[in-house]
Amino acid sequence: MKELIDLFLTFARIGGLTFGGGYAMLPIIQKEVVEKRKWATEQEVADYYAIGQCTPGVIAVNTATFIGYKNKGILGGIVATLGVVFPSIIIISIIAMFISNFADLEVVKYAFSGIRVCVCVLIINAVIKLGKTSIIDTISFLIFLVVFIASAFFSISPIIAVIISGIIGWSAKFIGGVKK
Repeated sequence: MKELIDLFLTFARIGGLTFGGGYAMLPIIQKEVVEKRKWATEQEVADYYAIGQCTPGVIAVNTATFIGYKNKGILGGIVATLGVVFPSIIIISIIAMFISNFADLEVVKYAFSGIRVCVCVLIINAVIKLGKTSIIDTISFLIFLVVFIASAFFSISPIIAVIISGIIGWSAKFIGGVKK
C-alpha cells in the first residue's frame, strides 16, 4: 500500500507542479522516476515516451501509466494515472470558474506569455535528454533528421512518421545487422 501511495503522490506532485502539458512534464518524470526513485532506467523511460507518443492520450499520462504498471501491475498503472491527472482536474475546475473574469487583464496575458516561453525551454530540455539516449548511431540519426524535416517542413502525420521510423529501425537492426 505504501508503494501505491508513493506512486500517487509522486505523480500528483509532477502533475500539480508542471505547467505546459505532457511534454513539459517529461524532464521531471525522468528526474523523479530514473534518477531519484529508480523505478525505471533511462532506456525504459525513453521507450515509454515513444509508446506514449504512439498511443491515444497525453504522453505524460501514458508514461505514468506504464511506470505504475511496471512497478505495481494494473493497480499501479491506475494509481499513477490518477495521480498525474488529479491536480489538473482540480486546478482546471477552479480556473474554469474564474477564467472569464481575468483572461482579458494585461497582467494575466503577460504571465501566460512568460509561461509559454518557459514551457518551450522545458520541452527543448526533454528533447535534448531523450535525443542523447535515442540517437545512438548513424541510422537513428538519419531517422531523426528525415522525420524532423518531414514534420517541420511538410506536415507529415505523426502516425505515419512513427510507423515508418519503426519499420526502418526494425529493418536496420534485423535485416542490416546494426549493432548497439
